[in-house]
Amino acid sequence: MIQDTITKIERTLRTTDSIKDESRTELLKLVSTLKSEVVELSKTKREHAESITGFAGIAAHEATRQERDLQLLKLSVDGLSSSVKGFESSHPRLVEIVNSICLMLVNSGV
Repeated sequence: MIQDTITKIERTLRTTDSIKDESRTELLKLVSTLKSEVVELSKTKREHAESITGFAGIAAHEATRQERDLQLLKLSVDGLSSSVKGFESSHPRLVEIVNSICLMLVNSGV
């Protein structure tokens, strides 16, 4: 499930017209790093890793919709951000990557 979700996120980011090229490139790099971080996390906390990738997928979907609903985007990004709470000390890189993705998704349409 984790790999499938990441692949779908990457496909969505590559094919959308609603994100600028420079943002797309940076987001794809972040998602690639996210993939390695959640794979590592899934070795000990599979359900948490699946939640993180699930929220990332929803947030990417909301950020790339042709007609954005800013409330849904905010909710999905908040969910993604919340999904990594508690991992600051054990997986600081994961938290950093998720926070960067959240910021980029929120700002992608500005």
